[in-house]
Amino acid sequence: MKRAEFLESMLILSSAPAILNLSELSKITGTYPVSEKMPVFFVGHGSPMNAITDNNLTRGWTESVRNVPRPKAILCISAHWETRGTWVTAMEKPRTIHDFGGFPQALFDVRYNAPGAPEYACIVQDVVKSTPVKEDYEWGLDHGTWSILMKMYPNADIPVFQLSLNRNMSPAQHYALAKELAPLRRKGVLIVGSGNIVHNLRLADFSTETPYDWAAEFDTLSKKLITARDHSKLIAYHDLGKAAQLSIPTPEHYLPMLYAIALQENGEDVHFFNEELVFRSGSMRSLRIG
Repeated sequence: MKRAEFLESMLILSSAPAILNLSELSKITGTYPVSEKMPVFFVGHGSPMNAITDNNLTRGWTESVRNVPRPKAILCISAHWETRGTWVTAMEKPRTIHDFGGFPQALFDVRYNAPGAPEYACIVQDVVKSTPVKEDYEWGLDHGTWSILMKMYPNADIPVFQLSLNRNMSPAQHYALAKELAPLRRKGVLIVGSGNIVHNLRLADFSTETPYDWAAEFDTLSKKLITARDHSKLIAYHDLGKAAQLSIPTPEHYLPMLYAIALQENGEDVHFFNEELVFRSGSMRSLRIG
């Protein structure tokens, strides 16, 4: 579909007497033009306070997209949206969700008013065949998404949508679903996983930056396995010993990394950034593929 035809279609939609659902919209967007292949990111997001703080980590987020072609949309898989079933946000104006407590009012005052991407949400529904993907009109953008995008794309002028983490899926199923998202990379969509490879808040210690031995061990091991493209061991992380068990007491912060590496294609290298451990039990390790 040419740009002029797409804009004409959107004009028709805007004047229609009834709102079309995503399946109807997909008839229009199904031939969405192919573009330059976009990279894929996994970003260690850490504390929500990073959204309103200038530090080495947030400057790393800013620098990471400096040479990235401007996305047509951003799809984020965040650790902070877990659901029964698989959902994709499909609203035109996603709200900024403050899904945390105990932080300064300045953080609750933040709004990341990026537009939504319903036309791309329907493409997700088309390309994912392994499980039904249902449209969501209630969620919005949680802090796993907007806290990093505030630094990566501070103008909030690129459409953003989220894909949920289905609690009923195994790591292997998440990895397989992620592979189905590959066509979006050639439709101008920047796919971003947001979480932390090492994330054990129960054992966090804010009095020192010296990491636990097990946290440093698993962070180093994860880099080694990602670099070697040994994805099978990363998927079966339960078999990687005590350091892995302590680093991943629950899977939601780890799974977004699997979404990123699943999209690595032949010949694509991995570039790491923000290779730091914080609060003794958290890894901010981030990566770019492509």
